Amino acid sequence: MIKNLVFTLVLAISLGFSQTQLPLIPQPKLYKIDGGFFLLSSETVIQTDELSFEAYYLQEEIKRKTGLDLKIATTSQAKSQINLSLVDPHTTAFNKEQYSLSVTTEFLQIQSGAKSGLFYGIQSLLQLLPYESKSDYKIPMIDIADRPKFSWRGMHLDVSRHFFSKEFIKKYIDYLAQYKMNTFHWHLTDDQGWRIEIKKYPKLTQIGAWRDGSMIGHYTEQQFDNQRYGGFYTQEDIKEIVAYANQRHITIVPEIEMPGHSLAALAAYPEFSCTGGPFQVAKGWGVFEDVFCPKDETFSFLEDILSEVVDLFPSEYIHIGGDESPRTRWKVCPNCQNRIRENGLKDEHELQSYFIQRIEKFVNSKGRKIIGWDEILEGGLAPNAAVMSWRGTECGITAAKENHFVVMTPGSHCYFDHYQGEPKNEPLAIGGYTTLEKVYSFNPIPTLLNQEESKYILGAQGNVWTEYMEDEKKVEYMIFPRIMALSEVLWGTANPTAYAKFQDRVIQQFNELDKRNVNYSKSIFEVTSEVITGDKGIQFQLKSAYNTTGIRYTVDGSNPNPNSTAYSNPIPIPKSTFIKAAYFESGIQKSTTITQEFFINKSSGKSIVLANPPHENYSLGGANALVNGLKGNPTKYGRDWLGFWGKDLVATIDLTAKERITNISIGVLSNEGSWIYYPKQLEILTSLDGVKFKSIKTISLDEIVKAKGQLSIRIKNKKARYVKVIAQNNGKIEDGKQGAGSDAWLFVDEIGIDVYNPRFF
Repeated sequence: MIKNLVFTLVLAISLGFSQTQLPLIPQPKLYKIDGGFFLLSSETVIQTDELSFEAYYLQEEIKRKTGLDLKIATTSQAKSQINLSLVDPHTTAFNKEQYSLSVTTEFLQIQSGAKSGLFYGIQSLLQLLPYESKSDYKIPMIDIADRPKFSWRGMHLDVSRHFFSKEFIKKYIDYLAQYKMNTFHWHLTDDQGWRIEIKKYPKLTQIGAWRDGSMIGHYTEQQFDNQRYGGFYTQEDIKEIVAYANQRHITIVPEIEMPGHSLAALAAYPEFSCTGGPFQVAKGWGVFEDVFCPKDETFSFLEDILSEVVDLFPSEYIHIGGDESPRTRWKVCPNCQNRIRENGLKDEHELQSYFIQRIEKFVNSKGRKIIGWDEILEGGLAPNAAVMSWRGTECGITAAKENHFVVMTPGSHCYFDHYQGEPKNEPLAIGGYTTLEKVYSFNPIPTLLNQEESKYILGAQGNVWTEYMEDEKKVEYMIFPRIMALSEVLWGTANPTAYAKFQDRVIQQFNELDKRNVNYSKSIFEVTSEVITGDKGIQFQLKSAYNTTGIRYTVDGSNPNPNSTAYSNPIPIPKSTFIKAAYFESGIQKSTTITQEFFINKSSGKSIVLANPPHENYSLGGANALVNGLKGNPTKYGRDWLGFWGKDLVATIDLTAKERITNISIGVLSNEGSWIYYPKQLEILTSLDGVKFKSIKTISLDEIVKAKGQLSIRIKNKKARYVKVIAQNNGKIEDGKQGAGSDAWLFVDEIGIDVYNPRFF
């Protein structure tokens, strides 16, 4: 057992680690568990080099969890001690976030070269303590040598769509601290509300912080209430929150959106737009045409705002948005067109780059750096800017190869506004399907980057957009337990091949969340399903975090009960059927019932090839998702749909033998608020040899709209072995529509062959 000065990572390698798993998240980098224990009681003293916040924080948290009120001393002869010790980082292997935690029968010691490392050691200790009141507690003898892999370990929170109290923001920061995250990205301004007091421009909060109604239900329903809604943080509030976060070694990165997502600001100061207004703070979600006009007066306005922001937030980076900014107004604005000519710019894309670079120069003059969403790459990236890669990882790869720092936050793994369990059983969300396991599988460093380029990946963060999170409890539900998975990914100790062990540790954390009255998703306990296609046809595989042997299922549409068929192996699906399943223990149902209807037809389980792969954000199941017998829910499009961003669907199905075809069905989706548009047209082609294809049917956009995207296409007794379906992507979104100027999304559902549907063309 190492008792002195520093327990370095090098020394830890020689300890011969036990296979026993510590109940910690994130899992430490290196640890050893020995026999014996340290007894924590009211006689234990916290001994510290100085009376720091960390010591008082530990004292308070131990009291909160156990009821024990320990004394703090800079010197103590007590037989039972918790030692907090700072060592000289210049003479040890410690960096500022590294720590060691050693537990013997005599004492418990946390060491680091900086207070941040001590704080992380304290978090590990606190997770070892049960949340219950007793006279003493046995802490196992362990040695931990720990440090994070990534320097940016973050969570984001949008307070514009829905506003949250100062007290909840502090609670949110506590959640980050608990899992050793160090960055809070605070999204403070958007079309639906301006949430930060700016002394020089009081109308930003007098007008811009309030809207005269909000969208209710999903965007596709286009329903609104008329309730006045809003709120903002005073500068005193912000100073208090920044200090609170700083004590917990969390950096707050503020986001002030520009040039787009600026309608709330323009409602207050319309003179900084292209048209002069008037404007209203947005009631609905989505992207709006009116953005900041890049004229000198606008830059003075934004520089004044940023000057106050910089004074409030000591962060190295200031986030300036840069995403989803339509160029519609710029194309017809005399000021914008003059700016393009005067500066020798090619187009409006380069005008956005000019905008960002001009803002960057100002922020740099204040001793800070800018970071923005990956659209700031378009037209040329500002020299010192960092990029948040959200539309996948491609833009992050591009930026890293150009020697720009990157925070990876792709929608495929890091958007916590997506569904995390079976969408049919989940509260309303924007869409998507990002499970705990998927978050845990994330690797922030793409394989396409070499070792030198990988150094530019700062880390990653989870994004929490709040269109569908109307209160604090819903925010908690959406982040827990996915924040745990991301914390372990960013600490660098996630092991997707050992997901079951991580899952066990997550379940151990639930007791404390219950005691703290934290609202969290229990989808981890849900019976999960996966469709397997292959030589054996379609099979339905079921799993449960409890115990797979406790699953009971039915195939006749009735609800499962303790006497229903016990699940043991994947269920063959030879024909259309209705499966329901749930987990039972001692005759009691422990999970919600999952329901899945299968539509088996000639294409089900057959070989399918895509000319263009789906986007990584919406690729669950790959090409087989189009022939697995499942139809996607058009209102909860996260799981059974494939998404193609700017690309066509070109799918070829091999029926393995010549078949007579009378009908082909396919589902396509439209949700313009999410930039999802129907294809321009659909084309059906057939072939006998897989080489020569003949077009047999073309469906126009008008027909697709008429059928609301759910198409059943009659074929006149055509014989073929191969069927090719081409759905032509809508391409660049036209002016006046959501996402104008950007690539459209194409969402495609099951391709069925000879499935009856009364709607024919």
